Amino acid sequence: MTKDTSAPDLREHGRLKDGTPIHSDRRLWVQFLAFGDCHDLEALKTALAGFKRPATLYADLSDPWGVGLVWMDESPDFFTGAGREFLHSSPFADLTLKPELTMTGRTYAVGYENDLDEVLIKRPKGRILDPSLNWAVWYPVKRAKAFEALPDETKHEIMMDHGDMGKRFGKANLAHDIRLSCHGLDFNDNDFIIGVLSADLTAASSVVQAMRKSLQTMHHLDSLGPFFTGRVLAQWDAPV
Repeated sequence: MTKDTSAPDLREHGRLKDGTPIHSDRRLWVQFLAFGDCHDLEALKTALAGFKRPATLYADLSDPWGVGLVWMDESPDFFTGAGREFLHSSPFADLTLKPELTMTGRTYAVGYENDLDEVLIKRPKGRILDPSLNWAVWYPVKRAKAFEALPDETKHEIMMDHGDMGKRFGKANLAHDIRLSCHGLDFNDNDFIIGVLSADLTAASSVVQAMRKSLQTMHHLDSLGPFFTGRVLAQWDAPV
């Protein structure tokens, strides 16, 4: 077998309806942060409104003094640059970070999408900032390493089974998901970040429950979670 010595192609790939390959170097980087010891929500809202970056602030269902923050940018440099500076100089600096709930990921294409800007930028951003989706469940997923040894046909069948369960909720407009790749981006070697967004917490919880019965969850995952569940307190739309 001849080894492939070409440089890896880091672009996202799709395909037009006529079969023409398309490519994109754009992607959305998304980060979730959780904090405790919040006693002044209005101060956080005022700071984020002045920051003028796309973001959503959540009230933590599991911590009466807890909040969650999701923000995004097309460059990961944002999180260690302007985003970091904002956290250091705003009321967030007085809160207690919960690093076990930090999640960072990037949008990705699977190869058949015919509008890469929609899939990689507009759709995930729109869902995170949709005012009608005021409940969210965010969690990381780690696949069993043996999954990659399966034949491509088997992997495709497993992923279709998993995806079809989520599509049922989406088609009924009960819940929508965000899927992010996070390979090498966290402490625990997780593979993906999932956000389940809904107008109703029952629906969001039901998505997680339904996924328990998917082939991937039953047979090919090492771990799920930890989970953050929260209700939207405020959202800010701006260019990424």
